This record gives sequence, C-alpha cells and structure tokens, in this order.
Amino acid sequence: MTRGTLHRPLLAQDVATWDIETDVAVVGFGASGACAALEAAAAGAKVTMFEAGSGSGGTSALSGGEIYIGGGTDVQRAAGFDDTVESLATYLKMSGGTHADVAKCDLYAENSLDHFAWLKAQGVPYKGTYLPGKIIEPPEDDTLIWSGSEEAWPYAAAATPAPRGHVIQFMGWGGGRKLIDILEARVRDAHVEVCVDAKVQSLVTDGERVVGLVVRINNAPVHVRASRGVVLATGGFCMNPAMLARYAPATLKISDPIGDNDNGSGILMGMSAGGDAIHMDEFFTTCPWIMPSDFVKGIFVNEAGNRFINEDCYHGRVSRTMIDQPGEKVWLLVDNAIFSQPLDLARINIAAVGDSWEEVERELGLPERTLAATVATFNHYAAEGQDPVFHKAPAWLKVLDEGPFAALELNFRDSYFSFFTLGGLSTLPTGQVLDRAGDPVPGLFAAGRATSGLPRSGHGYSSGMSLADCTFFGRQAGRHAATANV
Repeated sequence: MTRGTLHRPLLAQDVATWDIETDVAVVGFGASGACAALEAAAAGAKVTMFEAGSGSGGTSALSGGEIYIGGGTDVQRAAGFDDTVESLATYLKMSGGTHADVAKCDLYAENSLDHFAWLKAQGVPYKGTYLPGKIIEPPEDDTLIWSGSEEAWPYAAAATPAPRGHVIQFMGWGGGRKLIDILEARVRDAHVEVCVDAKVQSLVTDGERVVGLVVRINNAPVHVRASRGVVLATGGFCMNPAMLARYAPATLKISDPIGDNDNGSGILMGMSAGGDAIHMDEFFTTCPWIMPSDFVKGIFVNEAGNRFINEDCYHGRVSRTMIDQPGEKVWLLVDNAIFSQPLDLARINIAAVGDSWEEVERELGLPERTLAATVATFNHYAAEGQDPVFHKAPAWLKVLDEGPFAALELNFRDSYFSFFTLGGLSTLPTGQVLDRAGDPVPGLFAAGRATSGLPRSGHGYSSGMSLADCTFFGRQAGRHAATANV
C-alpha cells in the first residue's frame, strides 16, 4: 500500500480498510487538544484523540498554568481594576504587532469573561487574590498578576492598564500540569476515546478534503477515518532544528527551547494538505532578568554601548529585543544601590566593575565616550523624572550614580534564553486551516502553537497568551469541526 508522510498525505483511494472510524480526530493531548475534544464531544460528535506520548501533557503541562484573561473578571474587580473589553482588545492588537489577527483579538476579548467562566466550570480553581509587582509566576497560590507590558509604553498610552494574568491555584511554580490533569479528567468524563503512544504519520485526503489519519500504534499503521474533521493540536517546532534553521534562524542564537514534543509535525502535515504556514520567523524568548525587580531600574545596552528599549516592559519583550541587537551579548548596567547577585537560573555573569562608568566602559573594551555617554544621557533625564528617549515609566527611573558600578553580561549562547515558536498554520477564528489563497482546507482544523494564533509577535507577547489561545481557540476548532458537516 502507498504510504503517506508528514509531507504528503495518503490518498483515501489507497486505504483498503478503515481501522478506526470517528467523527472528529484530535491530534495532540495538550491544552488545545483537550479543549477541542471537550467542545466537539459537547456538540454531539464521537471524538478520538491521538497522543504521541504516553499520556496527556504537551508544552502546556510545562507552563505555569497562567491564562491571559480580562475585560473585568471578578478577580480584577475585587482587586480594584476596572478593565474593559475595549482595553483588552486594544492591548491584544498592539501585542500582535503589524500582523495582529484583528478578528481573533476581537473575538477573544468579547468572550474572555465567558471563557473564564467555562474554565471554572471545568473545575479549574482560582484563589482570587491579587499579587502586585513584577514577577514571573506567583511563588504561592495567588491568582492575578501583571503578566505583560500593560503599564509600559507604548501600551499604557493606548489601553488602560490592568493585570490580566490569571493563574491556576497551585502552590509554587508549574501549575500547568494541574491544569492539564483537570482537563484530562473532563475529557475522559466526556467519553472521548484516547489513544496514547500513537504517533500520527500523515493525513488522509479525498480530493481536497482531509478525511482521516495514518497513525502508528503498536508499531503498525492504523488508518483512521474522521467523517467531520481533523484537529491538529500538536504544538510548535522549537524542538526541530531543521525547521528552526529554515524558518526562524534567529533562534539559533539561543539554546533553551521550551517544549515537550514540539517537532512541527502538525504544521508540516497541514502544509502537506495545502495549508498555509505564516509568520514562521516569530518566537517568544526570555531571560528572567527581572528578579530581583530592582534590575528594572538599570539600563540595557548592546555591544555598541547603546540603549535599545524601555526596561520596564515585560521581560519577554525586553529579551526578544535583545536578540535583535548586533553581536552576541548585551549588558545590564547597574549601580551599587540596585546590584544583587543574579539568579543562577539566568546564567548571567559580571562582565565589568568600576568606580566610574568610564572605567566600566574601558573594562568592556568599548570606545571612549560610548557607554559612558549613554549613561550620562540617561542619568541627566532620570534626574528630571523622565526618559524622553525610550519612555521608561517614572516609577522605574533611577539615576545610576552610586558606585561601584557593574555591567552584567547576558550572552545569547550561554545565558538562559528559553524560547518557543509562534508561527504556524493560518487559521480562521473557527480553527479552519486556510490555504495560500485564503480558502479553508475542507475537513482540516488546527489550534494552539501549531497555528499562528492570538500571540503573533515575540516582541508583544505576554505570559498567559499561549494558554489563552490554546484553550479558547482549541474550543472553537473542536466545536466547528463537530458541526462542519451536520
């Protein structure tokens, strides 16, 4: 029998026997796959899930369990924040940059409160407490945190700031596993058939329509017919060096991908059926420099000794902008008043120390009056409580004049710059995969990091956007796949 591959679908005419028949086949058992399965089952479809690993999880299980939700949740209101749907939508569109998906941003903003209610109805717990300050994840089980650049320029100038990171109630970091466990229990309660250790090898097409899958189970090919649709929820491609080199070469500067089995298989299969892959160069990255938060009062410079961003932005926006800089490193400049030993996790080294910024400049090997001039300009305006060059908020401005002074080195190759990809299949808000002409590929749906979804720009990413995208648009894909041919 002719065999399909990730790059070429198997033709339905070459399938002698369908081993499994279902209405909706979901590929991947992370957050997006689980939510797709739940909605498809709720719509009355017979659903079968296929997971390459030995259980549920995906990259969602490696996360903090934080979901970007706004528009005036009960938690926001209790903490005194008057967030609106309009402010949330504006922020999402700004975060997406020049290629933001306006339709997805608007749809998510309009339904964010309902989505939060849906999550709680699934049994996802939220303590309801607010934790102020700049943090990555709550150290205990608090709910609401600032998880993006909401208070920083240029976002704060266009959208009223409000914290929107809603974190699952979980003691410490890593609540994503608990989130997946809850969703898995709901999936099994919905009588979804779950097949693990089941590696999908190719799609099956009948003309232009996707009608099924070839799955390797127990070392043998199994042919699956999906009468209503296939949902690809397989994650991104940060674990596929060849795809990174081809589509997102800037990631080759850094070394710490965040993923489970994010090998790009779903994206490749979608492309094999005619799906368009877009914004494949986009990625999120971060070096967790904001701990301690006093580091935000320092300034970042590149190898030319020039500032390049307002340091009070979300740590991912700052880190992503670092990667755009020429050379292999950047330096964080601090004085004695805000210096502390960087976290071991960050792998940040002390590159130079001096009693003056001119001495630090010389120790770094920079030309005279480069770095020192940058600090002098910053200090001049900081003393006036302003930053006309990069618009850092006054609360984070500090004159760097208390010696000794230090330059902390963030080396792209050696420091901890974790990353994952944001590009993927082009989809409608319904989850339908689009071809290069902008038309839906019949029978094919996708969600999560296998798509170019709600978070489209690494420069505008905020914590919780991926889980927001996976859970909400996973639901959209599952619901529309279940009702596509009804």
